[in-house]
Parts: sequence; C-alpha cells; structure tokens
Amino acid sequence: MPNIQVLDQNTINKIAAGEVIERPASVVKELLENSIDAGATAVTVEIRDGGISFIRVTDNGGGISPDEIKLAFLRHSTSKIRSAEDLFFVSSLGFRGEALSSIAAVSQVEVITRMPEKLTGIRYQIEGGIEKGIEEIGAPEGTTLIARNLFYNTPVRRKFLKTAMTEGAHVGDLVEKLALSHPEVSIRFIQNNQNKLFTSGNHSLKDIIYTIYGREITANLLSVHKKQDNVSVEGFAGKPVIARNNRNFEIYFINGRYMKSSIIYKAIEEAYKPFMMQHKYPFTMLQLQIEPELLDVNVHPAKMELRFQNGERVFQIVRDAITEVLMHRELIPEMNLEEKQDGKKNSLSKEPTKKRLSLPEPFEHRRLEKIRQDNQKDDKSFFSQDRVAEEAIPYHIPAGKEKEEKGHTLKRFEQEDQKEEKPENKMRNRQMDLFEEQLLTPESRSRHQLIGQLFDTYWLVEFNDHLYIIDQHAAHEKVLYEQTMASFAVRNQTSQMVEPPIILTLSDGEAALLNRFHQTFQSLGFEIEPFGGREYAVRGVPDNLFSIAQKELLTELFDTLSEDTTAGSPDLICERVALLSCKAAVKGNHSMNAAEADCLIDELLKLENPYACPHGRPTIVSMSKYELEKKFKRIV
Repeated sequence: MPNIQVLDQNTINKIAAGEVIERPASVVKELLENSIDAGATAVTVEIRDGGISFIRVTDNGGGISPDEIKLAFLRHSTSKIRSAEDLFFVSSLGFRGEALSSIAAVSQVEVITRMPEKLTGIRYQIEGGIEKGIEEIGAPEGTTLIARNLFYNTPVRRKFLKTAMTEGAHVGDLVEKLALSHPEVSIRFIQNNQNKLFTSGNHSLKDIIYTIYGREITANLLSVHKKQDNVSVEGFAGKPVIARNNRNFEIYFINGRYMKSSIIYKAIEEAYKPFMMQHKYPFTMLQLQIEPELLDVNVHPAKMELRFQNGERVFQIVRDAITEVLMHRELIPEMNLEEKQDGKKNSLSKEPTKKRLSLPEPFEHRRLEKIRQDNQKDDKSFFSQDRVAEEAIPYHIPAGKEKEEKGHTLKRFEQEDQKEEKPENKMRNRQMDLFEEQLLTPESRSRHQLIGQLFDTYWLVEFNDHLYIIDQHAAHEKVLYEQTMASFAVRNQTSQMVEPPIILTLSDGEAALLNRFHQTFQSLGFEIEPFGGREYAVRGVPDNLFSIAQKELLTELFDTLSEDTTAGSPDLICERVALLSCKAAVKGNHSMNAAEADCLIDELLKLENPYACPHGRPTIVSMSKYELEKKFKRIV
C-alpha cells in the first residue's frame, strides 16, 4: 500500500474549487450572489466566449475594506456567518466562504473595489491562488471582479467544458433566474459585447417576466398570495393554456434563492393535476419565504438542493395556494384563428432569398424616446415597458425590393404602432379572466342559446359574443368523476352484486395492497375475497360501476395502483376508482337530444372545476365573434 501523505495547499485548493466551480455559470452565480449580498442595486455581468476567456461582474454595492481584500480570497473566509450555529439562520445567498478562493484557484482574477466612505479604491490581482499584486487606484464605489481564462491551470477540466455557445446559454439562464428572484436589483447581461438582458430594478416581477418570457405568458398569469404558519407564497401561476412539455418553466425561489425541491415540484403539479393533461407542465414563478431555521440549504456544494424540517406542511401550503387561485377562475381556452406561417413550407417555396433589415435609425430614436418617457412615469404596469428589452425586429424583404421597402418602412411601423393601440388587435390566445362574465354560473344559464350538436360529439352554445364548444364525452366524464368522489367523501356508496363473480389474478404486490386497504375497498362498495392461490373473486362492485364491471378494467385498476409509489393512501385509491367511473361516460359519435345536453350543462354548473376532464383535457373551448368576423374579412 502506498504511503499516506498530506496534500500540498495548491492541490487542496484546486480540489475544493472543483466542488464549487464546475463551469463559467458557477463563477457568475457566486459573484452575482456576492454583489446582491453586498447591497448592490445595480449589477452588470459581462462574458466573452461563453465566460471561458472573460467574466466581469460590476456592482455598486458596499465594496471590500482595503484591510480585508486579501482575507476575502482565503478559504472559508466570509462575512455572512461567524459560527456553526449561524448555518441554521442563513438569510444571505452565499455563506460558505469558498467562492472567491475557489475562483482564484482556477483562473486569473483581478478585483477593483472601493467602499463609499473611502476616497480611493484597491486593485488586487491573484492568479491560480497566488498573489500577483496590490495597489491603490481611483475607482467608483462598489466592486468589479474580472476572471480570465477559467481552468487555465487545470487543462483536464477545461477540456470537459462545452462550446462557448452552450456555456454562454448556461450563464444567460442563471442571470435570468437571479433577475427574477431579485426584481429590486437592476441587472444587465452583456455577451460578446451585445446586450442580452436588462431589468430596471423597479420591484415589479411581472415586468421581468414580460422581458424574459414575452407577452403571451405574461398575459396568462394569475397572482398567488398566501401566508400560513411560517410559510409565505407570493408570485404568479400560469393558466393551463400555457402548459409546456417539461418542468423548465416550474420556477420558484426560496428565501430569494433559486432552488430545486421534489416536494415543491410535486406540490405544483398536484395543484395543476385537475386542470392539465398528463405529461404537460405549468408555468409558475413563485417566491417562498420560510423561516431559515426550518431549512437546511447546506446540503449540496452548489446550494441548489435543500431539506425542509416539515416538508409535508410546505407541500400542503404551496399546493393550496395554487389550487385556490385556479379554482376561482373560468379557465376556458379561447381559440385563435390567426393563420400562422409554416416554416417548412416557406423554406421550400421558390421565392427569392430573403434578407434582414433592422429598424431604421429614425424609428429607433423614436422608440428609445418613448421608452424614456414611459420609465419616467411611476407606473408599474408591465405594459408600460412593452419593448424595453426587445431587440430590433428583423423584417424579411425579397431581393431587389430593399430600396422600395426602406422608403416605406417607417410609415409601416407607425401604422403598426397605431394598430397595437386598438383594443381589438390585442393578443387573443388566452383564457377568460375573472372580471369577464362567466359562462358556467346560474346567473348566466338563462341566457345560454343552445345551437345544436356537431359531429354527434360537440354541443354549440352561444353566449355574450362567444361561441362555446362543449365536448360531451369530456364533460360527462368530469361529472361522473366528481359525483363518485363526492359519494366516497360521505361514504354514500352501495354495492351491486356481480354474478358470476369476476376472477382476478393478482401479483404479490397487488395482493398486499388489497389486504392492506381491504377496509377502504369495502367502504367503496367492493366485495373481494380470496379464491385460491393468487386468484381473487370480485362479487360486488360500487353501484355506479356495475355497467362497466369488467375483468380488464379491474385488472387495470390494480396495475396502476401497484405502479404508483404513493399508492399507500386511501385518497389515491378513491381517486383511481373514481377514474373507472369515467368509462361509463357518453362517448363521442353518440347522438344526444337537447334536453340531455341541457341536463349535462346543469350538472357542470355544480362542479368546482368544470373546465377539464379528470385526464386534463378541456371540456369547453370558446371562439369569439371577433375572430369569426376577422376570418370572414368583416374586420381587416
């Protein structure tokens, strides 16, 4: 066995740096968090080559004392905590005291800093953990830190970095997250000498959401406000119409820090479950404030994971906060009949090659002047800064048309600005909001005009300059599901005997589940008893399942229960059984009369959430009179 020896300090520093600094985004994260902790109200982040060759973070914070500048680059030096006990009450973003030491160990660092009360500043250089120079210079108050040539002294780690474009994208995503978590700080992001992001620091989270995610998402946000026990939830939940295919838009911050928590993810998705299709995920932007002593953020070197002292309570509060918002809105998707260009079709067309033309200078001056005037108004509406962070809009012009087009460009933009001011031209891809008169209310019911049935599947209803289209199968599914769940809640369920009994063959796991929750199944109306070996006889089922009591469906029920890792819950069993009742719903391509349709609408009125079936599909969609008239060229 080789002799055991203590590593030299240089090797120790590089190993420690590897725990904190994985890529350029790690450096930006640590520096940007330090700037915010230093009380900065404005921070500029600039990178080149994805941050591999150059990173500069400049802030107007409190600066570093000349006597402590060298101390700041030692391992485990920090101004955030004083003892191990302080780890349980951390409220700042960075606290371990490894950031500057780790960055200096694997890059060439230059820092310029001045405290507000000092007349001059300090310039300090350190490369690979070795001091290169320190001098007194003139400098603005605050701190500028430059990191050059990341991993220059650890070439093996540098080889594992991705392309400059990929690394730059990681940095951009990180800066966006920190801008969203701190709307009170003005943050500018510059990449390869191009402005990529600028936030005003006006405390408006919605302004930043608009800047980063655009108009469609911002127009479909619902405000979330809930405070209970030691947990506060503020922010926005997106309407189900802006669902995405992954969790990337489920964003939340805990005490100002962007984190990842399976408990929070599950709470968000549980709240949206009745409103959204499977494998679709919502947009959320939530700020959670939790007492620091109830958290442990010292779990992972990157501080991206945490533990809750009472995770179940946090889960309930977050889930309820979103559920309360969604339940009080009429979430009927409105269809947009605007024709969209097909990218593939355009690429195959025989039109001449198209060129890009940026906005002409006169319009750019006018646009910037309008932004300046809007910023002077103390109006926190997100529409007051419509184009603050938008790049010049590229317009495609066929070859040979540049001269003719340039002469008319400014006039066209003025006309488009005027159009944008007209209310009928605002974006229509949204869901109905609370302040609009709702379709499914007793007050509105008498004014519904039932037009008829389409394709033996959809019912058409006219109301308030809108055409509503109801999917009879999805609507009936939801009615049956809610009725079944309500009867389970009050234990108002009776059994219907099955003759001959249905024989099921259960696996060991399924049999264990049946034995464990035998009382639950019995209270729901099931009569199940052993039939020898792995077989069980189903002699009775809930009365509302009698018409669909089939071996295949009951086998499917136990399959799904055994596959679900959270199956140890009577509530989940009730939910799965209620889903079986959906099989009895009226199908598409089935002719219904007007009386039956009226009865179905009356049943929808009684539900808390009549807008989506138990599987997340919409039960109702709408189309405005405006959209139809535009399609028939009555409006141009």
